[in-house]
Amino acid sequence: MKTKVYYDGACHLCSRETNHYRRIDKQGKLEFVDITDPKFSAAAEGLDPKRVMQVMHVRDENGKLYLGVDGFIQIWNSIPGYEKFARFAHLPVIHQLMQVGYKAFAAARPYLPKRKNKDCHDGLCDRR
Repeated sequence: MKTKVYYDGACHLCSRETNHYRRIDKQGKLEFVDITDPKFSAAAEGLDPKRVMQVMHVRDENGKLYLGVDGFIQIWNSIPGYEKFARFAHLPVIHQLMQVGYKAFAAARPYLPKRKNKDCHDGLCDRR
């Protein structure tokens, strides 16, 4: 089982970051799930539909769920060479600062411009 990264494919920044991880995940340890895909069902994944749109979710290969900054740390632990970022992010002061930064970004993300796709109308995507 791979580590699943649930991301907002309508968010420019989220998509860019996800594409970066796709490129460097040479061992194929990560699986990316676009939560704005009309076929995506949060309930089928055992996730709260509202919460999954608010913060990034990552499920490790054992089924444990990580949210926000802890999700990024899990991603970094999965990619060879990125473990040093995970160790750094676990430092108490750094982790707290990252939490504050991520909360600010997560609050602003719904107001950022969205990527256009066929399933979006007037800038709003079908988000089950």
